[in-house]
Amino acid sequence: MLAGRGPLWLRRADGGRHRLDVERWCGPPDAADRSVLDRCAGRGPVLDVGCGPGRLVAELMAAGTLALGVDLAAAAVHHTRSLGGTALRRSVFDPLPGEGRWGTVLLIDGNLGIGGDPGCLLTRTRALLAPEGRLIAEVEPDDLDERIEVCMEDDAGRRGPAFPWARLGARAALREGGLAGLRTAEAWTSAGRHFVALAR
Repeated sequence: MLAGRGPLWLRRADGGRHRLDVERWCGPPDAADRSVLDRCAGRGPVLDVGCGPGRLVAELMAAGTLALGVDLAAAAVHHTRSLGGTALRRSVFDPLPGEGRWGTVLLIDGNLGIGGDPGCLLTRTRALLAPEGRLIAEVEPDDLDERIEVCMEDDAGRRGPAFPWARLGARAALREGGLAGLRTAEAWTSAGRHFVALAR
């Protein structure tokens, strides 16, 4: 994946699959990414959960914003560092630096689905945020609330182990955020992608 080439999918237990946008993740920030980066400006340090190849972390650091990526994949952490970013190989549910002091936490590129339990993830995210901090999450374009089991599948049909995942549209994400003690700050669309911002 980190070579920037796909295709790569999330294969569902029911046989459906969702294409992962590997080429975009490995490229420079696009217009939708810029809409996220602009909202990080002036808000303090940024934690990118599931940072992948690190395009957002590297861009933030190049602009002078303190940023940290966390990802379970060693290759993702290495790639982020190769771009000049800072990253740790760690789960968001592990102890992290700066807990309770992050100005912005990012859940971009489908990472609101991490762990398959958005309520648990959003509760954890709230604990990471500074008192005036914000979570920015990318959401599905449809009115969707799915808790599913998936595996990674490449173009040759090779599959990895199954893991829990979730897919939420804006309405479900805002509802889960409210249950986690977060309030709606903003929702927007950029270049066909959809985002919400939640505040403590």
